Amino acid sequence: MLRNVSHLKGFTIRARDGDMGIVDQFYFDDESWAVRYVIVNAGDWLGGRLVLVSPLALRQVDWQSRLIDVSLTKKQVEDSPPMDTHKPVSRQHEALYLGYYGYPYYWAGQSDTDAYEVHREELAEAIDAQARPQLESADSHLRSTTEVTGYHIVAADGEIGHVKDFIVDDETWAIRYLEVDTQNWWPGKKVLVSPQWINKVSWPDSKVYVDLTRETIKNGPGWDDTIPVTREYEHRLYNYYARSPYWAPVALQVHVHSAGRG
Repeated sequence: MLRNVSHLKGFTIRARDGDMGIVDQFYFDDESWAVRYVIVNAGDWLGGRLVLVSPLALRQVDWQSRLIDVSLTKKQVEDSPPMDTHKPVSRQHEALYLGYYGYPYYWAGQSDTDAYEVHREELAEAIDAQARPQLESADSHLRSTTEVTGYHIVAADGEIGHVKDFIVDDETWAIRYLEVDTQNWWPGKKVLVSPQWINKVSWPDSKVYVDLTRETIKNGPGWDDTIPVTREYEHRLYNYYARSPYWAPVALQVHVHSAGRG
């Protein structure tokens, strides 16, 4: 189902052998708009340490109980490579983390089912003098949902509002929409914008540019964030903007996009 990221904040993360903390925020990949890590506040258990949990470890989300089960033990998490989540996570740190758990390098084009077993010590030895600079210099493209919340949304002819939230698929952990608050222009109206409609993001200026006009967005379907996103609403949204939905074949998406609204 499609859910608001903000509604997940504070959910309890339950390991195989007990509770290990609460959801603090998410890191997503700004190229694929996929959630790559859940940031978990371990609280008193690990002295307030923030730890990363990959969606690959998530087993079940219980929305009623505000609980997420993960296929990890507390010992695994305690011994995982430490990371300073207050600073950008480097590609090298990601490699150590993913290697520790035996997860694939998503940036290498490996699918989630291609996970391989490799220990942290073996990975560290494998990163020789030639490979290490490449990992350190590579941009991991990770962004925090907390950081991007509040970014200005800029249409083809001017600003229309700011990012209020993210709508994520709790099965694939893909970000399907940005929830945009347009209160400065159209009081009380919120709209959804697909990452597919984003031209670029200016991280230094905290702005997201979309290939739609203000008038088009103003007259488009509004969004009530108190109710779940339904497929019926999604059909209305994509039909209005004359865009092919994310669940359509890629060839159709390209064809419809070329004839979409401005």
